[in-house]
Amino acid sequence: MSNGHIVIGEIFGTAVLILLGGGVCAAVTLKRSKARDAGWLAITFGWGFGVLGGAYIANGYSGGHLNPAVTLGIAIKTGEWSKVPYYLIGQLIGALIGAFLVWVAYLGQFQAHLTDPEVVAGLEADPAGPATGNKAQPGGPVLGVFSTGPEIRNPVQNLLTEAIATAVLVLFILTQGMTDGLAENGMGILLTALIVVGLGLSLGGPTGYAINPFRDLGPRIVHSLLPLPNKGGSDWGYAWIPVVGPLAGAAIAGGLYRLAFT
Repeated sequence: MSNGHIVIGEIFGTAVLILLGGGVCAAVTLKRSKARDAGWLAITFGWGFGVLGGAYIANGYSGGHLNPAVTLGIAIKTGEWSKVPYYLIGQLIGALIGAFLVWVAYLGQFQAHLTDPEVVAGLEADPAGPATGNKAQPGGPVLGVFSTGPEIRNPVQNLLTEAIATAVLVLFILTQGMTDGLAENGMGILLTALIVVGLGLSLGGPTGYAINPFRDLGPRIVHSLLPLPNKGGSDWGYAWIPVVGPLAGAAIAGGLYRLAFT
């Protein structure tokens, strides 16, 4: 596949991933949404379907990585690094586009939510953001639509959670080739989407399971730039964890694959 195909495939695939994943977060979070308060199960399946749709769209052009952690794990497995920058460029652009489209699709709901007297009063009472556990969490009332945040803010635990979850995801993807035909017939994409759902259900509780650096970074950038009233901060102090954690997990998975399976 050409470098141009890689960029195009990753842009479209990652944009769909973020649109559907961020879209379900918006649907569950925002007032005047028919899916408001649908819960964590809806969010995990929404992200799983986002992976499914985005990966199928991109598969023929780029292989459908959609995630720098996946790209890193595959590069460690194969030793092929020359195309990594093209994957990263496409993924970041796609993540930005997808997050912007979430805002467009839910424009009225964002406006209603962020101008709601109850939401505004809560933000004025606690400018740092909503209280979780026994600590106030930096960020605004809609940051969770765009990016992840921990329930208990402990950088070491948060980093380890993201690394462990991502290592499982990447190791699953790297070992698909050991099953005849799984990667070639498209079934691998479906199984990867189901693994993402499973990770959300099992390991998503502590941090919201970014397991993808650009899934968090791209939408967080968009959140910081959008003209949303009363949106609060973008919590840049936490933003390094959903980037470093997944990359560390991918490196561990790639190393384990080379050590145990080659």
